[in-house]
Amino acid sequence: MKPCRPRFLAAALVAAGVFAFVPAARAEAPSPAEVARVSPTGNYLAGRHANASRDSAAAVAYYRAALRADPKNEELIERTFLSMLASGAIDEAIPLADRLIGIEKGHRMARLALAVRAIKRGQYAGARNHLSQSVRGPIADLTATLVGAWAQFGANDFKGAVENVDRLTGPDWYSIFKDLHAGLILDAAGQRRDAGKRLERSYRADPAALRTVEAYARWASRAGEREAAVAALTEFSRALPGHPLVEAELAELKAGRTLAAMVRTPPAGAAEVLYGLGSALGRQGGEDLGLVYLQLALYLDPEHPIALVALADLYENIKKPEEAIAAYGRVPQNSPLRRNAEIHRALNLDQLERTDEARRGLEALVKSKPDDFEAVFALGNLLRSRKVYQEAGEVYSRAVDLVPTPERPHWTLFYFRGICFERSKQWPLAEKDFELALKLFPDQPQVLNYLGYSWVDQGLYLDKALDMIRKAVSLRPNDGYIVDSLGWAYYRLGRFEDAVRELERAIELRPEDPVINDHLGDAYWKVDRKLESFFQWRHAKDLKPEPEDLEKIQVKLKEGLKDDGPPQKAGAVPTPGDGG
Repeated sequence: MKPCRPRFLAAALVAAGVFAFVPAARAEAPSPAEVARVSPTGNYLAGRHANASRDSAAAVAYYRAALRADPKNEELIERTFLSMLASGAIDEAIPLADRLIGIEKGHRMARLALAVRAIKRGQYAGARNHLSQSVRGPIADLTATLVGAWAQFGANDFKGAVENVDRLTGPDWYSIFKDLHAGLILDAAGQRRDAGKRLERSYRADPAALRTVEAYARWASRAGEREAAVAALTEFSRALPGHPLVEAELAELKAGRTLAAMVRTPPAGAAEVLYGLGSALGRQGGEDLGLVYLQLALYLDPEHPIALVALADLYENIKKPEEAIAAYGRVPQNSPLRRNAEIHRALNLDQLERTDEARRGLEALVKSKPDDFEAVFALGNLLRSRKVYQEAGEVYSRAVDLVPTPERPHWTLFYFRGICFERSKQWPLAEKDFELALKLFPDQPQVLNYLGYSWVDQGLYLDKALDMIRKAVSLRPNDGYIVDSLGWAYYRLGRFEDAVRELERAIELRPEDPVINDHLGDAYWKVDRKLESFFQWRHAKDLKPEPEDLEKIQVKLKEGLKDDGPPQKAGAVPTPGDGG
């Protein structure tokens, strides 16, 4: 089989951060017996499909089988190598990296993998040699320089390592990474004063970045500047309350203990480089290169807890819950991040329809620590997502009891509890929660929409409700559900042409929603477009609406829309439930 695309296309895509993938459907890699029954061309195509689905394990199995049939195919060598890196099979990928640099001397990902393996083995000169021969680019330059600096530190040349970091030029955002790693190298070399200058500069440049805050606070705690360490961590905690690592470090400081250095060895330093860049890439659209970097970081430091959480989070973002569960399960038991990992593991189990297992896990976490807000809140979210509204509302109430003074970030708690109260027919309680959520976060579009829609649907406070929904639409003009609310508000006010206009737009945005299709059918009926009404109702019926909605739709399909009385007058306040 000959390459059907230009050589090294995959590496070019990795380097450029250009990927276009679709969600994977396969749950596990094929067995050797399965791939043996497929032709080499079939394995190649199956590998490409698995790769496009971000199913790295399956891609490795198929590409490896295709490569056995065509062992000199350069494209297959590269595709297999990259899939192995993405799956975390670094040792398996190394022989292919050796072959790739024989084909293309400066192959950046092959050189990086070989350098990482050399650092893991303590072969620091070899690591620097590989990095010096790598093809360069913005991310590659920073990666090679910082990883190379840690290798140089490993060769007992911390001064040269820092000089090489400082010599690197590039975009402004380089400076934070440069100062952070120059400071960490100096700290590991025992150059405490110089380390502090660099770590403080990195922290001041980005006080919202967890690792710059931690690195500075850890240095400060050992440099006799305990108050500065506490201040840095406390400031971060105000912006992002409850982070487990920060809370654990503050507890250590308050107990009179100092914090250990974040990095002590060259492999740990190189892992920190790859974790930092991989995590940043994963958050900014470079998921595939981020995945490779995080796997390389974990190859160097298999129990790096925050890299494991970042890897799991990336898997969540690309809709790979099974892989996320596995990554969360690797977080060390003694890490402050372990409970957070268990919470997210349960939520991913729920995505796989393993809801009973997920619920048991969350209930066990809550039982072991009843004041753990995150665990209680997650249990409420699980129950709400499964429409167990009465019980979910009770669990959210337990979470509310753990919040002595609600602040802006708590708006979701009251919003979600309001939904549960509304769905369990406790409207007065729901209304109070929605209004409190808006007090905490004024003009929050989801809350404006939900409360406004609920008032409209009940015929309550229609002027105010219409203004709220218009505001929500102005904030989220492409949200089909919110546009539907505006259309339904116009319907309730008897402005049927306006209702049709907005509901047609909502259908364009959310064509698969049964409620919106049902609403548009009602609006068509009111403007004497009867055939179109029946079409929309039939379509709504086929989209599996809620049972009580289905019953109403079936009546309309038989009898048409009965006269539902005159339009509501603006400001009218009928008994809740009369309208809709």
